[in-house]
Amino acid sequence: MAENNRSLKVFCDGGARGNPGPGAAACIITDPAGKKRFLCGKYLSWATNNQAEYGAVRLALKVIKENYKKRVDVNFFLDSDLVVNQLSGLFKVKNAALRSILFEIRTMEVSLGKVYYKRVPREENEEADRLVNKVIDEKKDLRETASI
Repeated sequence: MAENNRSLKVFCDGGARGNPGPGAAACIITDPAGKKRFLCGKYLSWATNNQAEYGAVRLALKVIKENYKKRVDVNFFLDSDLVVNQLSGLFKVKNAALRSILFEIRTMEVSLGKVYYKRVPREENEEADRLVNKVIDEKKDLRETASI
């Protein structure tokens, strides 16, 4: 995992109530100094937990591409073993819907520096989990931005 003056940390989470059911994807993007830059959430009217987890990575990449014009390394932290292993290339993606999202993610990764995916315990991802639940409860997207 890259830790340098151009590497971002991204905590992602996704969830669906009922699996499938109403869902959300959320991410927290911090700069190399550890300062939170973006807190984002996207309401997914109907999704599985895995689609929501992938959606959180896609959401983060979209925000990074919109706001960082220079190449940056990105360190993702997720609490889903399956999604981390699939994004890291260790597990195959058999589900067609997830494969489609994976293709979008791979396309977005190309313009970045190095991209790493790491699994963290749920306790280390509580803030992203709170954002997911807030977005599901309110049924609306969220985007908070600190000055860059």
